[in-house]
Amino acid sequence: MILGIDGSNLRSGGSLTHLTNLLAVAEPAAVGIDRVVVWAWKGLLDRMPEREWLEVRHEPEFERPLPVRVWWQRFQLPRRAAGSCDLLFAPGGTAPHAFGPMVTMSRTMLPFEYDELFRYAVSPTTLRLLLLRFGQIRTFRRADGLIFLTEYAQRVIEQQIGSHPHTAVIPHGLEDRFRIPPRPARPIQACSPSDPLRLLYVSIVDTYKHQWHVAEAVAALRSEGLPIAIDFVGPDHSSSRRRFRTTLARLDPNGEFLRYCGPVSHRELPEVLGAAELFVFASSCENMPNSLLEAMGAGLPVACAERGPMPEVLADTGEYFDPENPDSIAAALRRLVNDVDLRTRCAQAAHERAEQYSWRRCASETFDFLRSVWETTGRAG
Repeated sequence: MILGIDGSNLRSGGSLTHLTNLLAVAEPAAVGIDRVVVWAWKGLLDRMPEREWLEVRHEPEFERPLPVRVWWQRFQLPRRAAGSCDLLFAPGGTAPHAFGPMVTMSRTMLPFEYDELFRYAVSPTTLRLLLLRFGQIRTFRRADGLIFLTEYAQRVIEQQIGSHPHTAVIPHGLEDRFRIPPRPARPIQACSPSDPLRLLYVSIVDTYKHQWHVAEAVAALRSEGLPIAIDFVGPDHSSSRRRFRTTLARLDPNGEFLRYCGPVSHRELPEVLGAAELFVFASSCENMPNSLLEAMGAGLPVACAERGPMPEVLADTGEYFDPENPDSIAAALRRLVNDVDLRTRCAQAAHERAEQYSWRRCASETFDFLRSVWETTGRAG
């Protein structure tokens, strides 16, 4: 069997990380896949591992604007795939062509949760998400196989597209460099305003990430006399930039305990996580919360939004809150900050739970599923 992979529309960090880690540890021969052909744009091409069974192909259209790339997917990819592979894997979630057999995967929940989607009101982002919803629903229904990253995503999406006959739940893995043993927890009595307990929130600043509510909660705890401070790490989305920065300026004009650090490269994240003492994750819409998983692997106690797939990933190894209620966020943080034993237990339990997320397991289950879809379609004979 020859597997084709459409990487032409994999542009975000999460999708690039998924495919490159998948191919780096995969052993396709173990399930009867002889060769893998990937159509990749330059940014993905530069990250591809060198494997004997892997062939990477580049097309000039990949570096052109989105309409040109969609045209290539719709009309050119089926021709390329017809002479090159037996099954096509489209991990980007949108495949406008009619090639089959084809397997795709669900990567984002924003198009499928209207309460979250319409946080953007009447805007180009809302229109883009609605178009993405239409394209993904069409792709999911037409696909011969569909991969979900979490059981939560499968439940929500199948409520809208109907039950799919051939699915698998295969979560992302965790890179070994994020596996950092938990450090001894400092009691809050050992902290001071000049040496506060260091909190961290890593995520893009966006309307469904609620950084401003986290800032309100941290400011409230500081007013109670708790010596804590938080670093917000990640790029800021244009629709949320003003609200976030206005909140920080109002609550802490001198930047003493609320600090926005901007984006940090994925390569530097383990060091950032290793320097923190408590992780906050306040997103209300996720498919697979990679930032949360990385914090768990890095041995941090976690205060987390009780929304979406977060309880599925974190389980009972952290403290939960309502991400839209600063009082609820403050209550969860207060429990962790004041109880050093609770922080120690949560950090150890989350670190151990993160061990089940590996790229080797992800690759093995993914390639096994792709092979099974090929066999199920009857084309294997």
